[in-house]
Amino acid sequence: METIVAVERNYLGEIISFKTSNERIISYRKALLEAEEGLLDGIRLCEASYEEGQALIIEDTFAEYPLI
Repeated sequence: METIVAVERNYLGEIISFKTSNERIISYRKALLEAEEGLLDGIRLCEASYEEGQALIIEDTFAEYPLI
């Protein structure tokens, strides 16, 4: 099973994409979908409430991961 090995952040420090152990670069949304389907290991998901409703988000900040 693939795992996350690095992250890419925007100028605000928010994660915008991930690098996997299979050398794939995937978007935050794609990582969210793959984690929900059980295809990515090591990603914790949680539900968040917003004014617009509920959404799944990635719980971990990946602060210790290197940049892509």
